[in-house]
Amino acid sequence: MKRSKVLTTTAVGAFAVMLAVTGCSSSKPDSSAGGSPASAAAATASAVTGSVAAPTKAGKDYNVAFIQGVAGDEFYITMQCGIEAEAAKLGVTVNTQGGQKFDPTLQTPILDSVVASKPDAILIAPTDVTAMQKPLANAAAAGIKVVLVDTTTEDPSFAVSQVSSDNQGGGAAAFTAIKDKNPKGGKVLVISTDPGISTVDARVKGFEDAVGQDSSFQYLGVQYSHNDPATAAQLVTAALQKDPDIVGIFATNIFSAEGSSTGVKQAGKSDQMTIVGFDAGPNQVKALKDGTVQALVAQQPATIGTDGLDQAIASLDGGTVTPKIQTGFTIITPENVDSSNAVYQSSC
Repeated sequence: MKRSKVLTTTAVGAFAVMLAVTGCSSSKPDSSAGGSPASAAAATASAVTGSVAAPTKAGKDYNVAFIQGVAGDEFYITMQCGIEAEAAKLGVTVNTQGGQKFDPTLQTPILDSVVASKPDAILIAPTDVTAMQKPLANAAAAGIKVVLVDTTTEDPSFAVSQVSSDNQGGGAAAFTAIKDKNPKGGKVLVISTDPGISTVDARVKGFEDAVGQDSSFQYLGVQYSHNDPATAAQLVTAALQKDPDIVGIFATNIFSAEGSSTGVKQAGKSDQMTIVGFDAGPNQVKALKDGTVQALVAQQPATIGTDGLDQAIASLDGGTVTPKIQTGFTIITPENVDSSNAVYQSSC
């Protein structure tokens, strides 16, 4: 069985929307990227096709562990739902756990405990590119198949596969959403979590590269909230005091977007600001409908989980494994939010 994907970009209202048109999955190998210009009003359109091998049934009831980046986060809950649905189809057992914060000091003992239980495979979202390198390499050296989902490490060669969103492309699309609302240009800012997290680093780079190609915009840089909404709000309030004419903020994750919205509200700048958030949990969708966030870059966490489990089982069964897979994303706007199926789940 092959999973195939075509990725297209079209304009919805004032924003460019990335739509994944799929057969039974929306994933593609990373090496298949390509693109061509669509129009001045829309983001760069691209049509990307690829195929990823997927098993239909596991060779036996394997024991698989899924270690989330954060327990209770809708992104990882949605990923868990995809994994569990695929596990039921393949006939394998999955156990899920995660730390209360996105923190390697919390994730490492969880990983060590899981390794001690000797599962057949581990799906994990590493919480730091450096700190999780050795513990995960040790797990692989112990004979456990390791698949990295969402995030990665400095040297992921120990992993049988990596599955993540096209985060750099998502950052570029976030800039397009801001540009569409502010065609005359202006000052833009990024609020992120911490440096050293592969996914958000890629989103920042995608945004920075896109801004650098448009001289009508002035990039004010990235500020780090340590994944704390209150800190993000303080950073935005201070930034607006220094540069009251900021027109756009790209918030690289759920908590950055939440805090950015609060900071803009407190500064009384909601009317002039375009905030684009990454991820699409219930709180982010509410902020979009309330008008405090103007667009959301939604990932496909269920697909990341599904493809991650497929690659683990393919490796265990001696089948064809795709070493690196990237999934698509959708830009959710007020115009398409009610019809979008990209909103994350709070439970399975």
